[in-house]
Amino acid sequence: MRYRRETSKGDYSFGQGDNTFLTNTPDAVALAIITRLSLWQGQWFLNSEEGTPWLQSVLGKPHLNAYGMTIKERILDTQSVTTLSDFTVRQSPTTRKLTISAKVQTQYGETSFTHEA
Repeated sequence: MRYRRETSKGDYSFGQGDNTFLTNTPDAVALAIITRLSLWQGQWFLNSEEGTPWLQSVLGKPHLNAYGMTIKERILDTQSVTTLSDFTVRQSPTTRKLTISAKVQTQYGETSFTHEA
């Protein structure tokens, strides 16, 4: 697995040779998960079925159990993820954001991530 590193502002990094990429590491898998969660279903012109079904199954839905399963499935379907633990989703009524935090076991080791949607 090979993913281009991102800067602190979320942009792709360039010009650092091999250090530009995360290769076969838990951090590469975490970045893959965040990238997959960031892609909304229907957004990618090559495959409109690909993506996280934010509008279809998550946003505006009243039950955490229902949309929590959708998010978990998206994480577990990420390449190199073997197990998911410490999964939490928090809703903020003031900012109207979901904060997703999880710890995952990958074929390269353990990693954790936080993502806001």
